[in-house]
Amino acid sequence: MSERLEGFFRHIAACNTAVLPGGRLEFRLGDQSAGWVQPALLPVLLKHGMTQAGNSVTLPDPARLEQIGEAMAREGVYRSHHELFDVWTDMARPPVARIDRGALPLFGLMAAGVHLNGLVRGADGLHLWIARRSMTKRLDPGKLDHLVAGGIPAGHTAAQALVKEAAEEASLPPELVRTARPTADIRYALDRPEGLRRDVLHCFELDLPPDFVPVPADGEVEEFRLIPLHEAYVLVRDTDAFKFNVNLVLIDLFLRTGMIDEHSPAGQRLRQGLTGWHAPVTS
Repeated sequence: MSERLEGFFRHIAACNTAVLPGGRLEFRLGDQSAGWVQPALLPVLLKHGMTQAGNSVTLPDPARLEQIGEAMAREGVYRSHHELFDVWTDMARPPVARIDRGALPLFGLMAAGVHLNGLVRGADGLHLWIARRSMTKRLDPGKLDHLVAGGIPAGHTAAQALVKEAAEEASLPPELVRTARPTADIRYALDRPEGLRRDVLHCFELDLPPDFVPVPADGEVEEFRLIPLHEAYVLVRDTDAFKFNVNLVLIDLFLRTGMIDEHSPAGQRLRQGLTGWHAPVTS
């Protein structure tokens, strides 16, 4: 591996720390595998009517998951976000249940989000709009972020969630956001203090007019800045300034724009590391 790209591999490795099952119990909804839970959670799950057989815990009726999640939040098992997310056993199929987003890592459930690269094309090259997260954010306060990024609420498609988040975070008009191009789906499996994150990031790209200036709307962003793309490249390669998963979306952008040669062996390993719930090859 080229020493010049070690900083990028570092971010992929940092987002793929989970070993599955890694001592966890399989969590099943009905007759389908849905996630992974720590054995320490078993007494709580059994109390709420789930059953255990071997290394699996099953909720026979997936429709009860939302109610159980609410009860577990009241019991202090996790901190509620007061926002429902869809629950999948297979993202190629319709969701089978809903639960508060704060409980998704607790059950090791798949979660989906949207990320938008806001680009400005000028005579001096590509520029990227970035945000600084509010210091009041629960996760990674003060870190750099995308122009728009957020989870997909229950009942929303990725495109619908992008329009919603863009209006709330950056005052972007819906008609402009709907011109955004889908670019990639990035996956990772990450151990976090809140549990196991198995995320899919639906990535988009939007060309913005040179005179457009995003405006924070919901208090989740401290400020927006427009920076040359090569500056973002150095920040990702050499620092941890960006929120952990934003680094992955930017690595995809660097591959697609040729800043990293995606056809080289190292470029192919980077691409592999972005596209599955597995630890990346780093050498």
